[in-house]
Amino acid sequence: MNRNIETPICDLGFSDKQEAVQPEALKLASRTRRRSSAASTCSFSSACFTASSDEDTVISPREKKQRNTKGFTDFCVKNVLSQHGFGRREIEIAEQEMPGIMTLRKRAREDKPLRNANIVCCTHINAQTAVMVEGLIELGASVRWASCNIYSTQNAVAAALAEAGIPVFAWRGETEEDFWWCLDKCINAPGWAPNMILDDGGDATHLMWKKYPEIFKGIKGIVEESLTGVHRLYHMSKNGKLTVPAINVNDSVTKMKFDNFYCVQDSILDSLKRSTDIMFGGKQVVVCGYGDVGKGCAKSLKAQGCIVYVTEIDPICALQASMDGHRVVTLNEVIRNVDIVVTATGNKNIVTREHMNRMKNGCIVCNMGHSNSEIDVNSLHTPELTWERVRSQVDHIIWPDGRMIILLAEGRLVNMSCSTIPSFVVSITASTQALALIELYNAIPGRYKNDVYLLPKKMDEYVASLHLPTFDAHLTELTDEQAKYLGLNKSGPFKPNYYRY
Repeated sequence: MNRNIETPICDLGFSDKQEAVQPEALKLASRTRRRSSAASTCSFSSACFTASSDEDTVISPREKKQRNTKGFTDFCVKNVLSQHGFGRREIEIAEQEMPGIMTLRKRAREDKPLRNANIVCCTHINAQTAVMVEGLIELGASVRWASCNIYSTQNAVAAALAEAGIPVFAWRGETEEDFWWCLDKCINAPGWAPNMILDDGGDATHLMWKKYPEIFKGIKGIVEESLTGVHRLYHMSKNGKLTVPAINVNDSVTKMKFDNFYCVQDSILDSLKRSTDIMFGGKQVVVCGYGDVGKGCAKSLKAQGCIVYVTEIDPICALQASMDGHRVVTLNEVIRNVDIVVTATGNKNIVTREHMNRMKNGCIVCNMGHSNSEIDVNSLHTPELTWERVRSQVDHIIWPDGRMIILLAEGRLVNMSCSTIPSFVVSITASTQALALIELYNAIPGRYKNDVYLLPKKMDEYVASLHLPTFDAHLTELTDEQAKYLGLNKSGPFKPNYYRY
């Protein structure tokens, strides 16, 4: 989940510390900025800059009595009655570009492999993830759903799900308190006991483990798709606090290569262009981190004519960046001259107030890493700086001397907050998540211990095969002699677990 607080509310240690609380002055400033600009929250898609009405901006959905056209009330969204039709069309458009998850839904519809699975889902809520969640329901599951990111929810899509009778608790522009309230409503529901978790960032896992330990004991498995959440799971496992098996989807090949690399190539440009109307040619950009996300950002920006610098702590990744034609530098070396700063590390305090004090006028600062702690946004909430909301998720931070930087999405995940993401890539990730849920839910007792596992290679290959028909791609089949020579089964898996794609 992406939020701008100095210390993440859910730290990696899953300690017994109290959840961090925003200072009252910061809460008030945040509310004031949000209400002073009609464009601060978006009515429909994550890429839309259409203003909400004053009433929608001021009145929290939690204060409204809501019911859909069939009388269903177990949800909390922005506006179910006026937006659900638009949201349903958004979902239908996404379905056309998501062949993998749609094929999986069709093939497993009769078997209902998730029959009686009660899933707490904490992921981004948009048209693409809606296709996945409706697929899980079609496969037999019951789902209660909250967003993992306070700015990534597509309100119309949430309305469409509520209209369809799905308990969904999310709206774009939630406060911190709203976020935890929504997640709590998904976990602690009368007459409903969760037995699976689908998480993106580890917040559902953390809240259930800490606040509802008895409910957590009944969980059969956790599926986690983010680097941040995976770190938390490994930390729990190391300290003996993980009492259920979990599958690390983030490091499966189909998630890591396609979502983290190919998706980022598209969405970094889309995010910057939609939010700032920037022309890329000749701009100096520094990409902090050269993992799969950083590689995707750097490659795409370089192709548009940008001069790309890379910062890295890992000598192997730094060598890759050098071989790809990028200059590897420290942030201090280039911070005065770059036009765009993109963080992609998953770490904290990569861009500090000291760095931002030295940036050139008009420098664009954004985060592509999952954790919102990479940019020290909290340090910008000081009396001498002026915040000016100029567009949805675009703030000018103005220094006393008139110098200004442009901050996107308040340091949260920029491609989920300021643009849309390719449905086809989400289909790959969604298929991976669905298979991981099916695997854990149907596993025989004792097959998985209370630890963190990678998705079996065979399932990764199956996810890829679901998407090949879109490209009219035809796989070559090994002969018996060839399979014997390589020591492989003709139907796979074709690579060992240590193979690097």
